[in-house]
Amino acid sequence: MRASLLFGLCLLAISGSGPCAAGPVLDRIRAQKVLRCGGVERPGLVEITATGAAQGLELDLCRALASVVLGDNGRLEFTRYDSANAFAAARAGHDDVMFLTGRELVENKLAAQVIPGPAIFVETTGVMVQDDAPYRHLAELADKPICFSQGRQAQYHLHEWFAAHELKFVPMGFEEDVEMNDSFKVGHCHALAGEATTLADAAHSGGIADKSARLLPETLAAFPILAVSGVQDGEFAAILAWTVETLKRADAPESYWVRGGVASMPVEAPALGLAKGWQNKLVDLVGGYGQMFDKNLGTQSHLKLERGFNSGVLERGAFAPPYVE
Repeated sequence: MRASLLFGLCLLAISGSGPCAAGPVLDRIRAQKVLRCGGVERPGLVEITATGAAQGLELDLCRALASVVLGDNGRLEFTRYDSANAFAAARAGHDDVMFLTGRELVENKLAAQVIPGPAIFVETTGVMVQDDAPYRHLAELADKPICFSQGRQAQYHLHEWFAAHELKFVPMGFEEDVEMNDSFKVGHCHALAGEATTLADAAHSGGIADKSARLLPETLAAFPILAVSGVQDGEFAAILAWTVETLKRADAPESYWVRGGVASMPVEAPALGLAKGWQNKLVDLVGGYGQMFDKNLGTQSHLKLERGFNSGVLERGAFAPPYVE
């Protein structure tokens, strides 16, 4: 499979002529006319379909950012972090934007090399059971076998949840997802633990064959996937943060803005090297975060995920939400 994917962009010109002295990242992006993004493959966020096409929320956000900094004549390159070499390239500064969790940043020695930006999605870990199973709550699985992938976060979250509730379960760890899903299908394990996006994909995309499944209501843990950029260009980091913030706030009711629409946010376009009214143009072009979510993860997607922690961004604050990992 290819790790790097190129996409042509046909977008309205949103960016301005640029400041007199842009930062090094912006200089490189505008000189080469390409925005480089990267992330770990997750259903609905970035994934490769059976036909080889790439899709997902992260790709749509990259396209939106590319329209801001490049206008109508740039292109997008997306790298999937699926190997040690891919993360080595990320540490070497190959990508302009990276979509990663805090744990992924730390484990891949990126924490001191990036500027953590806004959360673009809140992933959760949970537990799924077959639709005809008698279980309605996680505690009812005490002393029952539960499947999980070895070494992934859901394994640790599952153990922590049961320990915190002074309960036990029978752990069944697997190295291969296919074997794990088959074991769940035939009932060797009574439940399956994992990230919500992966569980939804298994339930709705044939990962557990003809079995119908549902998520239990308890969340094991919630953690953000952050849009991060390199430390060498604060101007680009600011454009990234304000682009994501603009898309999130585009979902707000009209009463929130009072007057002026999205452009009433206090962003000085010239200070960022952008044209006046860039935020309204962006929303007119790509819509808001809610539309992107529904298309890739929600009602219009095969995952059919609820907004959950990804709703109410205004009430929680987009830059410092109360998440745990």
